[in-house]
Amino acid sequence: MQKCYETERLILKVLDEASAGQVLDYYMRNRDFLEEWEATKDEEFYKEETQEIQLKNDFENIVKENMLRLWIYKKEDENKVIGTLAFTNIVRGAFWSCFLGYKLDGSEIDKGYMTEALSKGIDTMFKEFKLHRIEANIMPKNKRSLRVVEKLGFYNEGLAYQYLKINGRWEDHIHMVLLNEEV
Repeated sequence: MQKCYETERLILKVLDEASAGQVLDYYMRNRDFLEEWEATKDEEFYKEETQEIQLKNDFENIVKENMLRLWIYKKEDENKVIGTLAFTNIVRGAFWSCFLGYKLDGSEIDKGYMTEALSKGIDTMFKEFKLHRIEANIMPKNKRSLRVVEKLGFYNEGLAYQYLKINGRWEDHIHMVLLNEEV
């Protein structure tokens, strides 16, 4: 497994705890923007020590191939995180699947960055990890996010009622799936 991937405009990196400051900067810049789409975070989350622990845990799980989290940078600024994508809960056996989650800096939306980053991430999961299925659960009101996965070939497998607690409320999610037809 590589630690760094490139696309036309982006660099996607696996980070360890040494990059906690960059990750915290990303979350601080996007605190209000992300609030509508994520679980409620306490003040402890917005501390560098918390991000160090999270990055260390992520890195250990990446080494074990239980997940892959890539942090997104524009090629012209490799010191500023603009987003992340994560393939989590990788299950093998008869399933060969994972969940996909992603988020982008509020000032960088509608520029095609997430579609570009996810395209590379999906290619990695299908070719390097040999997974058969990637699942993304998206709130119906998140039209931008739905457009991104639809462009990448995901299809709608149905609605999961009150699926995740987001910003203090149980929210329905559309279950979007992409299959790797080569395995």
